[in-house]
Amino acid sequence: MTPADEIKQAATRLRELATAASTDGRDKPTTRWHFKKCDNRGYLYAENPTGPGVRITPSTPANPGMWPRHGDYIATMDPTVGLALADWLDSWTGIDLRDDGPLPEDAQHALTVARALLGQPAPTQWYRTSGFDQHDDYREDTP
Repeated sequence: MTPADEIKQAATRLRELATAASTDGRDKPTTRWHFKKCDNRGYLYAENPTGPGVRITPSTPANPGMWPRHGDYIATMDPTVGLALADWLDSWTGIDLRDDGPLPEDAQHALTVARALLGQPAPTQWYRTSGFDQHDDYREDTP
């Protein structure tokens, strides 16, 4: 599979997931999400522009919702972000990307995102860190 194929496959997968997450089981629109803190945990809610929203995190007395840091992050990465990211990945369609030579930096990022979405390891020679990974020797800011 070429890098272009991987990017296209990831865009398709992400669009499917984001589209599915855009409605609840009763076809109510749930595209925008928000997190509501309750004590030291909280719940993820999907907004419904045509009526009441829906809580999309299950809870039980033994498992009351999720940690706020996780809920805030998930709500930020709602289906609108997923669809925009899928569009960005799709923008690489038709561009000849190959493994047998260096890729432009922006194509490297697209391939890294695509591989992460597909559950594949990132190409370590292109890996960029946010400060908590195991590939510190590939960081640009390393002296």
